[in-house]
Amino acid sequence: MRIRIVDAFADRPFTGNPAGVLLLDTDSFPDTGWLQRVAAEVNLSETAFAHPLPPGGDADWALRWLTPTTEVDMCGHATLATAHVLHSTGQATGAIRFATRSGVLGAVAHEDSSLTLDFPTSSLTPVEVPEGLAAALGAEPAAVHDTSEHIGDLLVELADERTVRALAPDLPALTALSRRGVIATAAAEDPALGYDFVSRGFFPAVGIDEDPVTGSAHTALAPYWSARFGRTELTGRQGSARTGLVRTALRGGRTLLTGRAVTVIDGELLSAP
Repeated sequence: MRIRIVDAFADRPFTGNPAGVLLLDTDSFPDTGWLQRVAAEVNLSETAFAHPLPPGGDADWALRWLTPTTEVDMCGHATLATAHVLHSTGQATGAIRFATRSGVLGAVAHEDSSLTLDFPTSSLTPVEVPEGLAAALGAEPAAVHDTSEHIGDLLVELADERTVRALAPDLPALTALSRRGVIATAAAEDPALGYDFVSRGFFPAVGIDEDPVTGSAHTALAPYWSARFGRTELTGRQGSARTGLVRTALRGGRTLLTGRAVTVIDGELLSAP
């Protein structure tokens, strides 16, 4: 059984966010316990599992995402990685529709080898700064918003890009403050560098201390910064050590996420379900 590791939202190896991708040749998923054991063995922020669906339906592939400790409702980078594998191996052409916990998600490949994902836009609800958040982050929030049930994060605007990049949060303290994690963000210090805002994502509640590049978070970051800047198309840079760019575009109630992906490992999984 082939298993691949793909760097998503990256144009070269060892950058962006690595995801495991396992394409199944069955018409259903194996036992969830087996999926979780594989995800724990791969030990990346997410491993994607997909199997083909019968023709003529609303979707082409069924898709699930698991962290090393739990299954999640939405994941951008592992979806991008899965679409990359399907296109690069010739198992899909044109648009791909994935049936997921968050509904049908689309992926389209472009001639320049980039891919665009079609995800639901997250809602944003202003909230009071939770007690303990500033101490846990090590920085004073300028604004805090709760996001929709699909991602379940707190979106926290900080004073500036340097503050976001310098964060060294108390991860155990962050665990109790949101359903999934905390997205810290600020406007770009110098938009001439090719991005409009910066972010970092911390998700210790689902076994991910810091996610290198979080596609799903950009379904909240895009409407947040688009409202601020008055533009529907923006570019975000995630300020993790690996870093990565996500181009965003708002289209009604959907957010388009565009990036590239690179396969870095192509191997064989010897433990069958």
